[in-house]
Amino acid sequence: MLPLVLIIVPTRSRPHNVAPLVESFRDTGAFDDGAELCFVVDRDDPTFDDYSEAIGFMSTAHRGVTWLDASHHEQLVPKLNKAAFYLMLTREPRAIGFMGDDHRPRTVGWAAAYRETLAEAGTGIVSCPDGHRPDDLPTQWAMTTDIIRALDGRMVPAPVEHLYCDDAIRLLAKEAGCYTWRADLLIDHLNPYAGQRAPTDEQYERVNSQAQYRTDRRAYRAWKRDGGLAADVAAVTARMTGERA
Repeated sequence: MLPLVLIIVPTRSRPHNVAPLVESFRDTGAFDDGAELCFVVDRDDPTFDDYSEAIGFMSTAHRGVTWLDASHHEQLVPKLNKAAFYLMLTREPRAIGFMGDDHRPRTVGWAAAYRETLAEAGTGIVSCPDGHRPDDLPTQWAMTTDIIRALDGRMVPAPVEHLYCDDAIRLLAKEAGCYTWRADLLIDHLNPYAGQRAPTDEQYERVNSQAQYRTDRRAYRAWKRDGGLAADVAAVTARMTGERA
């Protein structure tokens, strides 16, 4: 049985991105192919009511659109980890993914391809090009939930706040031997720091500040250097070995 792919989208102050993202899922057949989309919105977001209206409309128009409200603002990674853990326990999906509110799937059938890739892997992480980067860094990804269980409820292994989470995902997956890069697919990343493909705003400027880079760079390097990476790879590898035994 192919796994359901439940895509989490932490978002703040960009309710205008709800409809285009949902429409890109619809246009690429993702809802029909077993993907669901879950926005995570802060209750203290000044645009919370606008999100409620936009997501409410889209959830009525398209099955597979849901949302969670976070009690207060947190950085991307803690918010993503908490949402993934909650949805893993309450929904029990076989796979959970991440996209930003500025991602747009372009390839028809991408969700089916993700599901098939993860079903074949058994335990794994899958990503694809984002229309900007020339390498295989996963600016969005999907993973089997047994990896989250192996990491004690974490979707992102390194204790970063926002930046370097994609580096951590790729490094963990490659070290554990469970990374699949689908070069035949495209999920655009319309980010002002991805070739000026979108206008900047306060959120982009805050999370891409030099202070944020320093904070997350230290945390990422410490995770690699001080045993965090090795422990996480061992946990994921043990899960894979146990399933294949």
